[in-house]
Amino acid sequence: MQQSAVLPLLPRLQAEFGTSVTAVSWTFTISMLVGAVATPLFSRFGDMYGRRRMLLVSFVLMLVGSVIAGLSSSLPALLAGRVVQGFSVAVIPLSIGVVRGVLPPEKMATGIGTISATIGIGSGFGLVLSGVIAQYTTGFRTVFWVMAVLAAAALVIGALVLRDPTPPQGGRPDIPGAILLAGGLVTLLLGITEGQSWGWTSVGVLGLFAASAVLLAVWVAVERRTAEPLVDIGLLTHRGTIGASVASMLLGFAMFGGFSLAPQFVQAPAATGYGFGASVLQAGLYLLPASLLMMVVSLASGGLIRRLSAPYVVAIGAVLTGASELWLVLSHAHVTDVLTSMTLLGIGIGLAYSALATMAIEHVEPARTGVASGVNSLVRMLGASISGAVAAAVLAAHVPVNGALPSVGGYELGFGITAIGAALAAVFAVGFGLLNRRPAAGY
Repeated sequence: MQQSAVLPLLPRLQAEFGTSVTAVSWTFTISMLVGAVATPLFSRFGDMYGRRRMLLVSFVLMLVGSVIAGLSSSLPALLAGRVVQGFSVAVIPLSIGVVRGVLPPEKMATGIGTISATIGIGSGFGLVLSGVIAQYTTGFRTVFWVMAVLAAAALVIGALVLRDPTPPQGGRPDIPGAILLAGGLVTLLLGITEGQSWGWTSVGVLGLFAASAVLLAVWVAVERRTAEPLVDIGLLTHRGTIGASVASMLLGFAMFGGFSLAPQFVQAPAATGYGFGASVLQAGLYLLPASLLMMVVSLASGGLIRRLSAPYVVAIGAVLTGASELWLVLSHAHVTDVLTSMTLLGIGIGLAYSALATMAIEHVEPARTGVASGVNSLVRMLGASISGAVAAAVLAAHVPVNGALPSVGGYELGFGITAIGAALAAVFAVGFGLLNRRPAAGY
């Protein structure tokens, strides 16, 4: 919920702080960025110190970050709160590790699929929650106080009921790997976000892209030589997992791209020629079909995964996700267009996310489940963070001279790019399924 709740608030944040859409977009992007780094780091900590303990730490950080954001009176202070909140993204791979340790094999796909589907479900309800609160309050802070209450509830429930059947393994954290990965991602996303305002061929932007390439290359080299790396590069590129990694990154890009563009699109005034002048609440309600269908479909997808296999279910979900984005490229003049798109998105993401977790670990040794889940979550968060930066850059590039709002062409291009991402995810998932007809060696 914390990942998406800021999205309907972006226009309000822009007015509150008197800044650009690219600046306020960092309230979304920075949380995804931190999550991409925190996911493998906390997954490793979970193996070292116990997953239950790290889950509780994640809830505490979510609570602290929500309080900081709730007290903020400037954009830098709000971003600081979002940084701390971003560490809570690690609850997904940590939870998957716990689930695999307690469920019998015949219930594994359903259990892991349900946990993974909460990403989509929570993201959808985060949008609705933000809209409901914004309808009856001014500003943006109340949303974060509600999240603080939810984080406190999660902490109490977790402390009472969570059990981790896997004993801690000990070891050392890969702090240099985390620093290099964070540096590479920050420079990449900053270059994408500021490309329009600085100039895509400017020294600053090209320097950021070059720095990102160097830092990520050094990160790969360091990870290959580290005894206990932050991210196992061999696992990331293994034949049994690479398809899941690429598909997960592309689906994260497609889902959060749609979620970041749709609320801003429907909130645009009708005078622009394309928006509906929706309130923040109405913007959240537009996405309600996606939230509800993610829940229903994910809970019912276990049988389909067993019948067709996880890669093909991911491919079906990716095709539907791409169709939802393509719909808004071709037709977006009516409310029913947005509702139809969100319906397809909910079904598609519900299927894809529930199957992705199974796809990511089915060719991995049980002892490496947490690491594999962490890698899969990392690339999904990477895709999501890139989508936020790309969406902001595309919209900024289509703001007319002396204009305040993007043209419809910016939204059409943005939805088109996310549709391409979903289509590529389907291709990689099918290719992965064909490649692994002969079981890959366990890693």
